[in-house]
Amino acid sequence: MANASNTEKPKKTSFFRGVKQEWKKITWPSKNDVVKQTAVVTVAIILLGALIAGVDALVKYGMNLLTAINF
Repeated sequence: MANASNTEKPKKTSFFRGVKQEWKKITWPSKNDVVKQTAVVTVAIILLGALIAGVDALVKYGMNLLTAINF
């Protein structure tokens, strides 16, 4: 079995140095892109919500028709 004391741990400073280097590589979207993407997501959520509400109303209507039938 390998001796655990022989393995070297990277120092915390080198970790944070690496994080800082990677942070500089990030390409942030422009404000215009963020606004456009937010608008698309908002419209998609509204449309999906309306679709779900419509399907729910149809199912409710169908269930009311089925429960109103007297055998």
